Amino acid sequence: MLMTDFLPWQHAPARQWLTSRERFAHAWLIHGQPGCGQMEFALAGAASLLCESPRDGLACGACQACRWVQSGNHPDLRRIRSDAQAVREGAMDVAEDAKKQPSREIRIEQIRSLLPWFNTATHRGGWRVALLYPAESLNTIAANALLKILEEPPEHTVFLLSAQAPDRLLPTLVSRCRRLPLAIPPVAESLAWLEAQGIQDAAARLAAAGNAPLLALEQARAGQPTTPEWLLLFLERASHGGDSAALADMLQAAEVSEWVDGFQRLWLDLSLGAHGLAPRYYPEQTARIMALARALDPAALARAADWLREQRRLARHALNPKLLADHAARYLLQSVQPAGRAVARAD
Repeated sequence: MLMTDFLPWQHAPARQWLTSRERFAHAWLIHGQPGCGQMEFALAGAASLLCESPRDGLACGACQACRWVQSGNHPDLRRIRSDAQAVREGAMDVAEDAKKQPSREIRIEQIRSLLPWFNTATHRGGWRVALLYPAESLNTIAANALLKILEEPPEHTVFLLSAQAPDRLLPTLVSRCRRLPLAIPPVAESLAWLEAQGIQDAAARLAAAGNAPLLALEQARAGQPTTPEWLLLFLERASHGGDSAALADMLQAAEVSEWVDGFQRLWLDLSLGAHGLAPRYYPEQTARIMALARALDPAALARAADWLREQRRLARHALNPKLLADHAARYLLQSVQPAGRAVARAD
């Protein structure tokens, strides 16, 4: 897929969005569930705004401006993202010092680097586009610096902020943007697209990714199992007992946001199973989930669901991941145990 192309399910909303360029807002917050393609939408949107021969409002893919976007060299486009995101895209090498992790934040220096750019004329006499993603990685100082720019936006400049969690942004920053929510495409369309990408187990992949096709594609290409190993171990321990130490070790090795999200999906599957309904996210584990759901204490399940929601809110700021993993392994296993069976401590 070229950087100038919208994903198939994005064409209609993109055309509607781009129809009134003369009255186009100076800042847009493009947001949606992880894996729905908000970053791809923002980049294709930037290409369409810069295109010199748009077709039905979308980038033609053939003009000089589109070729510059595809090569990453358009002088009127700036991509501001965290170092960690740039590494994932292959646009930045991993630091030679293995102990120094790429920053996950967009820093104020990156926002300030835009100031000289604003003071120059646009190269082709059209729009200038600043693309920031993921917007929730803006640290507080950088967010405030961007807010000041948006309060008096430069002429002929459009800011496109792509986010998965807009609630993590400064409310004052959000208020300066026009919001553009993106929906997850219909399952049939997502399955057809995944199969066209060569994904064999598309249905299981899509279910495990919460029907988000890009997340399913990323996990498939990374060789990740449709059911994470730590979740398989959780189901094993929940069904047959055993201590929580091995589970805690697995959770500690994973990203907090990753396992919290996985457990939230499992909890919904357990809730569905408790009412005799088939799992939504982990259909390959239907037998184990249904057996476990029949013996659940609904109150304990609800309390654990509330706890998981709180951990999701704090996932990016976990002060002690090891302590959290140890507590999560014990607490979540205990919450699905039949009365009278305790879980051994993870120590």
